[in-house]
Amino acid sequence: MQQKIQTPPDIRDAIFASVGNRTFMAKVITESSGIIAGSKRLAEALMSLGVTVNQLLGDGAAVDAGAVIATITGQAKQIAMAEEIVIGIMAKPSGIATAAQKAVQAAGPDLRIVCGAWKKMPPEIKHIVREAVACGQAAFRISDQPFLYLDKNFVRMLGGIEATLTAVRDMDDKQKVIQLKGYYGPVVEEALTAVKCGADIIMVDTGRLEDVTAVHEALMAKGWRDRVQIAFAKGIKIEAISELKGRGIDILDIGVAIIDAPLLDMKLEVCGEAAACS
Repeated sequence: MQQKIQTPPDIRDAIFASVGNRTFMAKVITESSGIIAGSKRLAEALMSLGVTVNQLLGDGAAVDAGAVIATITGQAKQIAMAEEIVIGIMAKPSGIATAAQKAVQAAGPDLRIVCGAWKKMPPEIKHIVREAVACGQAAFRISDQPFLYLDKNFVRMLGGIEATLTAVRDMDDKQKVIQLKGYYGPVVEEALTAVKCGADIIMVDTGRLEDVTAVHEALMAKGWRDRVQIAFAKGIKIEAISELKGRGIDILDIGVAIIDAPLLDMKLEVCGEAAACS
C-alpha cells in the first residue's frame, strides 16, 4: 500500500503570521529603459495567487528607468509569492522586445526586420518569445503572406535550387522563400537560378555583405530586381544595421542579437500597507 505524501507546511505562513491579515501594496519598477512584454501572462499569474492588480502597463509600452510597470495589493504571503514570479515572467520577454524595437528603429521604414529564431526555442516558450518579438514591432515571419520556406535541407534532399522550386511550382497560393548558402555554386548563381525558377524571396544566409551586394547587382543587371525580395541573415548585429541600409536588402533576419538580449532589469518594491500607500 502506497503511503500518501504530505505536502510540507509553507514556512511563509509562520513568518508572516503576525501580519497575515494586513494588506500590502507593492510596485514593479524598471531599472532601465525598454519595451514591456509579458503583461497579460503576468496579470493571469498574479490573479491566480489572489493578488489584486491595481495598475499594469500593456505589452509594447515604452518605459524609462524608474517607471512603474505594475501596482499590486495583497496579503504578505501573496506579495512574497508574487515577487518570485514577476521578474521571471516579464524581464526576459521585455529584454527581447527592447532589442527588437532597437533593430526596427535602426532599420527605418524601408528595411523589414524579422526574427525567425523563435522557432529554435524550446516548445514551451516559443509563443512567449514570438510575442516578445512582436511587442518590439519586429516581424516573426519573413512575409505577411502565406509562404513556403524552403531551407537548405529541403534543397539538399530535393537535389538543388531548381529541383526544389520545380517541386513547389504549382503551389500558386503561397510565396516561395528559398535559403541560399552557396552550396551549389556561387551565391549569385544560386540567386539567379532561384529567381528564374519562381522564387519570391531569396534568403542570402551567409552573413557576408559582399554576397548580398553581388546578388543585388546581378539581379539589377538582368532586370529581375523587381521580381524578388532579398533577405539577408547570419550573425547580424543591431549596431551593424545602419551599414546595411541602401545595399539592396529588403529584409534583415536577426536572430541571436534579439533572442539573446539581456533582461530588462526590474524589481518589486513593497510600499507598505495598502491604506497608507494609496
